[in-house]
Formats: sequence, C-alpha cells, structure tokens
Amino acid sequence: MRNTNDSKLSSWVSAANDPSCDFPIQNLPYGVFRRGDMPGEPWRVGVAIGDQVLDLAGAHMSGLFKSTPIEEHNVFAIAGLNSLMMQGRPVWTAVRERISELLDASKPILRDNASLRKKIMIPLDEIENMMPMAVLDYTDFYASAHHATNVGKMFRPDGDPLLPNYKHLPVGYHGRASSLCVSGVPVRRPMGQTKADDADMPTFGPCRLLDYELEMGYVVGSGNELGTRVSIDKWRDHLFGMVILNDWSARDIQKWEYQPLGPFNAKNFCSTISPWVVTLDALTPFAAGPPARSPEDPKNLDYLNPPGESFDVTLEVLIQSKQMEEKDMAPVRVSIGSLKDMYWTCAQMLAHHTSTGCNMRPGDLLGSGTVSGPAEESRGCLLERTWRGANPIQLPTGEERKFLADGDTVIMRGWCERDGFRKIGFGECSGEILAAE
Repeated sequence: MRNTNDSKLSSWVSAANDPSCDFPIQNLPYGVFRRGDMPGEPWRVGVAIGDQVLDLAGAHMSGLFKSTPIEEHNVFAIAGLNSLMMQGRPVWTAVRERISELLDASKPILRDNASLRKKIMIPLDEIENMMPMAVLDYTDFYASAHHATNVGKMFRPDGDPLLPNYKHLPVGYHGRASSLCVSGVPVRRPMGQTKADDADMPTFGPCRLLDYELEMGYVVGSGNELGTRVSIDKWRDHLFGMVILNDWSARDIQKWEYQPLGPFNAKNFCSTISPWVVTLDALTPFAAGPPARSPEDPKNLDYLNPPGESFDVTLEVLIQSKQMEEKDMAPVRVSIGSLKDMYWTCAQMLAHHTSTGCNMRPGDLLGSGTVSGPAEESRGCLLERTWRGANPIQLPTGEERKFLADGDTVIMRGWCERDGFRKIGFGECSGEILAAE
C-alpha cells in the first residue's frame, strides 16, 4: 500500500514542493471547478496540487483509473463529491493512492506525457469553484467550551456561564443547507426583526451587529440507515474530510429571536465554506489525541467514548475594509487559534447526532461551532474578540470595528504543519459584506 503521507514524496508540479504551498502532494484536497473563461463547460471534480488543478473527470476518461475500484464508474464527471463519498473508505483510500501516484515526481505516467498534462492540468488562477458537494443537511455544534463560557459570561453575568448539560453532550442545532455558499460569494447584510433594550416594540430593518464565526466543517461521506446509530469507534468510516466554515451571524436578530428555540433567521441567511475538502487521510499525521479535560469534568457516557481525535489545525481570521482595499492595504489578522482547543471532537458530534437513529447522508455537513481558545487573540468571532463591542478592533486606516461594516471582506485560512511533514493547507474561505436590500 502506498504511503500517501510520506514527507519525502515530491511532485512533478514544482509549486507543490514549495514549503509555503497549501497543496503539496501529501494534501490532495478535492473540489468542483470549471475554467473561468468557459462558463458553458460542465462542472467536474478535481484535486488541487501546487498552483494547478488535476481534472479527475478528464483523467478518468483518459484511462488513468484502470485497475481501481472506480474503473467502470467516472464518479468525477458529476458536479459534486457525493458520488465518490458514497463509495466508502476503502475506495477513498484507493483513489487517493492512485492520484498520489499520478502526481509523484518519480512516476512517468503524467510527468512524461506533455499532451495529456496540457489536457487535464489547469492553473488554479484560471478556474472558478462551486460547492464541492451537495449538502442535504447541515448541523452546527457548539463544541468550544472557551466560546460557550465567554458567551455565557456576557449574557448570563450573574449565573454559571455554562449550562448544566454542556459538558455531558455536544450541543447543536439544525441549520439551513440551502444558504451554504462557497468562498468568494458575496454576503448580503440581512434584514430582520430586532428589539432595543429600552424599546417597547420590535422594529424591522438591516442587521446592525453582523459577525463572523470561525469554524471547521466536517463532511459526511458514508451515511447510516434511519433508525441505526454510528458507533463512535467507527467515525473514520463515515467522515470524509474537513472544510473551513464561516457561520455568519446577525447578533442583534439572534438576541431577540433565540429564546426559547435557538438560532433561526440570525443564522440562515448565509454560511460560507472553503472550496477544497481536505480528507481525513491527509490529516492523519496531524491527529492530536483527545481534547484535554479537567479532573473535575464529568466522565463521558459510554456512547461518547473513546472520544476520537482532535486535529492540530491552526486557524486565522483577517479583515480588509473597503477603505483598506482602495488604499491597496493588505488584510489584517484579527484572531488566530487552534482546533485542538475544542471540548468536543468530530467523532463525538457524529455519534451524538446519530444516537437517536438520525440518518446521515453523503455530503451532510457538521459545523464545529466557533473555534475559540483561552487567549484573547484566539477568540473566533467579533462578539468575543471585542467583548460585545467594548474593545473595538483597530484597523490600520484608523477605522475601528465592533462588528462588520458594509464593504468588509472576511478571510479565513487554516493549515497544519509539524516537523517531518509538509504544510497541509485548506485554502481560503472569504466573503465580502454587501449592503442590505
């Protein structure tokens, strides 16, 4: 079996061997694309490698997947990863091994075939991306105890910041899959009903307290039948990979509507994901063991044990205002944190979600909830970062931000790196705020 994570592997795509590159041969993230100058051509599945995209649909039609489990079925010629994901983990691994072989600097298959390379290799800066999979259901969790504690302190200053159930189960809510968008799609400021603290009646108008939430999204590959549960020790057989997720939030709308049932219109107007799905196979070297727990914390119930892995993913958020863009000023980092700081793992989220017999389907998305850590700079949303606006972010133009303004672009990035391994990146998850209509 080929070791696709071998740090000594290099690619004949020279940019993939640059240590700063998000997409080395050890990564091989999947996305859906077409050429930007050919809007009439069909969308298809590809893999990012260095500064290029390998057209997997074209590679399959050229006979490059013979003697693999998908030899008879071009799962890449469909505008979404769902067809590949429903094949199951043994097929995912076999396909990854073949793609790694095709891009390996020591293998002549594509390296020495210039005419075929010209046909199925496309520069990244010449493509446009769409959603990498059809998401049928989207669930957002609340898996950072640091985030939950900070929010509790703000909104329940006289009580326990964590509610009694928080450390017993991964809290979540069902989101709106239809408004999930791929990176680069503008975000319209939502209209909504809000009520000022000193007002007798609510009003309807543009959201005033628009926020981002830095999250990871876990992509379900293999599902389960209705009425069955996913055992926590089988989580790797069901989760395909990860994307960066920005769960945009209208804080003033949320404050008025969330009791007693939780988020609704404050969250349903848009959520943005990065366009490349980084597989669990690529992330294996960066598994970080289960999250640290305090001796005072309650023990997990059996169905949530063993907890599975957290992952050593560094995540950052940058903001560029319209004024900064006009002055050709680079985006400024406003937070940086780590997925290792989460209280609940993706394995526990999946096991809890299916514990009632709820059926998962290929392409379903599980959001981690805001990724926040113990340090001020690791807080994953403006609500925390500015402490409800009390400590505004200062931009290099002299502007300040308590919450997002029209024209702001929010950029999220994520990567893994460890001695002996190449950097594995997720690409960018970005969106510009448009004025309400």
